Amino acid sequence: MSGPSSTQQPGKKPSNGKGRSSAAELASAVLRAVKEMPLDFSDLDEKAAPASEKAVEQPAIPVVDDHVEVAAATQPETQSETSATEAEPTVNTSDNLPPLSTDEKRISALFDRVKSLLGSQRAAEEEAYYPPCPESLEDAGISPDDVERLILKFLFSKGSASGRGIALQIKLPFGLIDPILKLLKRDQLLMYSGSAEMGDYQYGITDFGRERARRYFEECTYFGAAPVPLRQYLKAMEAQSIAKQQATEENLRESFSDLLINEDMLNRLGPAINSGRGMFLFGEPGNGKTSIAERITKCFGSTIWIPRALGVEGEIIRVFDPGIHDEISAEQSTGLFDLSGVDPRWVQIVRPTVIAGGELTMAQLEVTLNPSTRICESPLQLKSNCGTLVIDDFGRQRMPVDELLNRWIVPLEKRYDFLNLPSGKKVQVPFDQLIIFSTNLEPKDLVDGAFLRRIPYKIQVVDPTVDEFKEIIRRIAPKMGFQYNPEAVEHLVQTHYLGVNRPFRSCQPRDLLLQVRNYCTYRCLPKVMTPEAFDFAVDNYFSVL
Repeated sequence: MSGPSSTQQPGKKPSNGKGRSSAAELASAVLRAVKEMPLDFSDLDEKAAPASEKAVEQPAIPVVDDHVEVAAATQPETQSETSATEAEPTVNTSDNLPPLSTDEKRISALFDRVKSLLGSQRAAEEEAYYPPCPESLEDAGISPDDVERLILKFLFSKGSASGRGIALQIKLPFGLIDPILKLLKRDQLLMYSGSAEMGDYQYGITDFGRERARRYFEECTYFGAAPVPLRQYLKAMEAQSIAKQQATEENLRESFSDLLINEDMLNRLGPAINSGRGMFLFGEPGNGKTSIAERITKCFGSTIWIPRALGVEGEIIRVFDPGIHDEISAEQSTGLFDLSGVDPRWVQIVRPTVIAGGELTMAQLEVTLNPSTRICESPLQLKSNCGTLVIDDFGRQRMPVDELLNRWIVPLEKRYDFLNLPSGKKVQVPFDQLIIFSTNLEPKDLVDGAFLRRIPYKIQVVDPTVDEFKEIIRRIAPKMGFQYNPEAVEHLVQTHYLGVNRPFRSCQPRDLLLQVRNYCTYRCLPKVMTPEAFDFAVDNYFSVL
């Protein structure tokens, strides 16, 4: 840029060439990012033109950046020179910064257009919920003091980081924390340890800052993503509720395509899944109750957004659990700006399926505080919201069945739960998941009528028929390196099942073929189904059954 903009006010100095060059490079990067989109940006030249070059009846576009606000109104034909002068860009005198040049106006207008188009595309793709990126700390539901705590604890632990590195750590836009960083620098809690790109700095922590960070660490050692307020979480769970999802017969068939499920079972599962309430899956062990429960969530075929951490009454509660939640890996932005429009404090995951077996305890159903870190962990029902919670081997938990039922009898009815915080306070949260109790015991022998009434669907997983048993073997055989041999399978069925009145189980084809494969490997034989190999497998497998 060789000179000041035509809209420059008298007495204002143009910015240096370095700033103009950086702005031009940024505009070039954005143009490259959107060049594949079938969009027309030709009108940006008109929007970025100086007020003096605009048509009389054409209104100017407001252009806003960190330091300058341009507000040009529609000019009538008879407007005086004084009025035209008033339409010139208004400069923030407190910062004493120059106005935007024509090129910078085009850049700002381009950003506005890209942001608008990205938002339009997202709305057009689907009506799904997504957490919008906050434009202020008030929108984020977090106070400057809370941000200060996260920054100081992070730098106390790491030593130094750039401003954008800090923003990436605590998952807040750089524009929101930059004023706080400068304030901490002014208060001598932080110091500049170097320069970074695009007007950023490397920040280090001073001795005074270390002392304050130590006090913050005594309260809580957390310095991850800034916590999301409870009200935003409640809004998100309501928008993504499992009760609003519907699974069709086609969805079920696709989700259970790798399992052999008879028609009667599918017809009973469909309405139970769409209820979004709960069900009992009961039947003999080995018939696939757990496998069915694990695939039920796939019927909905959608993803949800959950916060990495919640801020509730001064407590930080971690919600996102990499061991439970399956994160959708998003494309990482290679530039300095994130144009996704999504709040980085949230993570997109596949609708969760949380499975708790015999190890389930009452402590896992409450908010638990780690006494060393002072960080709270969310209970299983909170981690499974908008998904499925499977209580496997129900009736064999370490906790008494009555204790579990009494804990959940009201949430199952009301669809909300009350959590006890370490401070003694109680908070109401959604109890919004499809709960599946999987057991090989008779439900009526486990629970009373009051609890059974709150679980509207009781589905028995029956033994496979002879044809289904053979079909399971035929499907599994190629995966284990065998070629299906109908004569050997018929020998197995007639001799070791029908001949001795032994019931079929869905897990047995897999288990017996594993025995045959191990037998062939030991004897250095080709992997072939033979009656002799099945006789050997049956003798081992059913020796105590």
